Amino acid sequence: MSDAIVLHDVGKTFRKSTVRREYTTLKSEVVRWLRRERRPELPTASIHALRGVSLTVPQGKTYGLVGRNGSGKSTLLKLVTGIYTPTSGTVEVHGRISALLELGAGFHPDFSGRENIFVNGIILGMSRKEIRSRVDAIIDFAELGDFIDEPVRTYSSGMYARLAFAVATHVDPEILIIDEILSVGDEHFARKSAAKMEEFRRAGKTILLVTHDMATLQRRCDLAAWLDGGTLMASGDPVEVVNAYRTAVAEAEVAAVEQPAHAPRQLSPQQPRSGPPAEPGRRWGSFQSELGPVALEGPSGPQHVFAPDDIFRLEARFEHFDGPREAALELTLRTEGGTTVWVSTVELSATAQGTVELELPRLGLGDGNYLLDLMLSTDKGQTLRDVQRGLHGFAVRAASQTGLIAPVHTWAERTGNP
Repeated sequence: MSDAIVLHDVGKTFRKSTVRREYTTLKSEVVRWLRRERRPELPTASIHALRGVSLTVPQGKTYGLVGRNGSGKSTLLKLVTGIYTPTSGTVEVHGRISALLELGAGFHPDFSGRENIFVNGIILGMSRKEIRSRVDAIIDFAELGDFIDEPVRTYSSGMYARLAFAVATHVDPEILIIDEILSVGDEHFARKSAAKMEEFRRAGKTILLVTHDMATLQRRCDLAAWLDGGTLMASGDPVEVVNAYRTAVAEAEVAAVEQPAHAPRQLSPQQPRSGPPAEPGRRWGSFQSELGPVALEGPSGPQHVFAPDDIFRLEARFEHFDGPREAALELTLRTEGGTTVWVSTVELSATAQGTVELELPRLGLGDGNYLLDLMLSTDKGQTLRDVQRGLHGFAVRAASQTGLIAPVHTWAERTGNP
């Protein structure tokens, strides 16, 4: 399999000038010129948007980019499309590109949607004959109705997205590049665009996209990369990349609230002593007791991507700081979409601290991404001490099976009369 996009040691630097905080008039400029005075030099600085990034996007694969705002993702896409040139390194692209980088980019606000289809198509390299042969399909996909002949300045952001996506996906590109533009669409458009992208994948097209939706990245991408501060932090399996990214974000949030080591640590009653900080919907409780590090293991150690037949182990530490120690731990296994798969509860001994382990000799789940919710409580569930929702996850890869579960089973065939 050949590579569609290859970046080798790519760097991109922008020059930043300090804004001149000086107001002048024509008279003052003439006086300056007569006196042969030179304008003072403005200090300059450099912004390193990308630093030594090397990655390869194989032909026919969907590759996702993830990272905080300002990490260099959009800059990388603009280098691939040729809008920018790299300051250092090389960018190789093999195939015809269609890109959705900015909402309404390439559209003239005073032209109608139909007219902009022709303008955009020509920009993307199509001939007038090719555009005429596909214009009806583009209009049908965009579902803009009578608005197709209205100026696009009257369009909503969702209508812009429909038209832009319809044009970009009907020019028959070999490489489709998307920069988070699909987030402005409604639910119907999101499903329709997802189906179109899946059609692209089946046709062997290459997709490079930026998204902040971790579920989309893990579910629809074959490969992924994490950028931070212009540096490539991790690349490879989407589940592993997302886990590394989420871990780094959680650690950064914890570090932000840490006090100097020499100072006595003052904890808010609402904040845990360790791990991710309290956050509505993700971690909450009285934190009189806390769950410590939670580890997921497979047959040979720590693991985040499993097969249905793999052994599955979960290990979680707990510690009580105040109040009763008679506690229970409830585990809820659910799909990424929120469907509950299994719930189990274990009563913990009245000890100050310890470790609880769960083992499934055979995981038995179908292909997909899964989340674990943990709830440590006392007083028969009346007092929630540490609830962690969606902070721990894993993936199951089972190419030959579909469905929520993968039970042990056999088929038998009998011939003749019963």
